[in-house]
Amino acid sequence: MKPRPRGRLVALEGIDGAGKSTLARALAARARRERVSVALRREPNDRELGRMAQLAGVRDAWTGAIYFTLDRILARPGLDRDLSRHSLVITDRSFYSTLAYQGSALGRPASQRIERVSAQVTVVPDRVVLLDLPADRAVQRVGRRGGGRGPLERRRTLARVAARYRSMARRGGWLVVDARRPTVDLVDRVWKDLAGGGPGTLPRRGSRRPEERT
Repeated sequence: MKPRPRGRLVALEGIDGAGKSTLARALAARARRERVSVALRREPNDRELGRMAQLAGVRDAWTGAIYFTLDRILARPGLDRDLSRHSLVITDRSFYSTLAYQGSALGRPASQRIERVSAQVTVVPDRVVLLDLPADRAVQRVGRRGGGRGPLERRRTLARVAARYRSMARRGGWLVVDARRPTVDLVDRVWKDLAGGGPGTLPRRGSRRPEERT
C-alpha cells in the first residue's frame, strides 16, 4: 500500500516584531477559506524550555541553542501527527531561528553543527518565508520586550540576526517579503507562492479535509 503523503510544512521566520504570529493566523484563515486543512504551531513548543533557552542564551549562545534543539526533539511527535492529518502546517519559527539568533553569535562551525543536528531531529520545512524587517523598525514594534537589553544593544542584536536571516534566505531560495506591508498583502503574496507550483506547493483545493486543529 502506498504511504499517505504528509502535509506541507511552512515556516515563518524573521526577527522579533516582524509579525510572524499575525501572519500565521491570517494564513490559516485563508487556508480554511480555500478548504485546505491546516494546523498552526509555534516555537518554542514548551514554554519552560523556551524560557530556559532564552535565559541561557544571554550568557552562552551554545547552551541556548541546545535547549531550543531539545524542545524540537520533544515536539517532534506532535509535528509528525499534524503533518499526517493536515495538508498544511504553518509554524511560527523553526530551527532556522536558532541558526539566525544563536548561530550568528557562535560563528560558522558551531552553526553548521546545529544545522546538521536539527535536520536529523526535526522536519526540515518545505517552504520558508522570511518576514524582512529593519532592526530599527523592530525595536519600535517590540519596545522593551528585549530581555533587559538596552535599546542600542537590542538594535545591534537584531541587525546581526537580520543579516544572518537574509544570508540564509539567499542561500536557501526562501520567499522574502517586506514585513512593513499590510498583513492582507502579505497573505496574498505568500498564498500565491504556496499555490503556484513551487517549493511547498499545496494540494489541490479540497483534496483533504480531516478535522482541523488550531
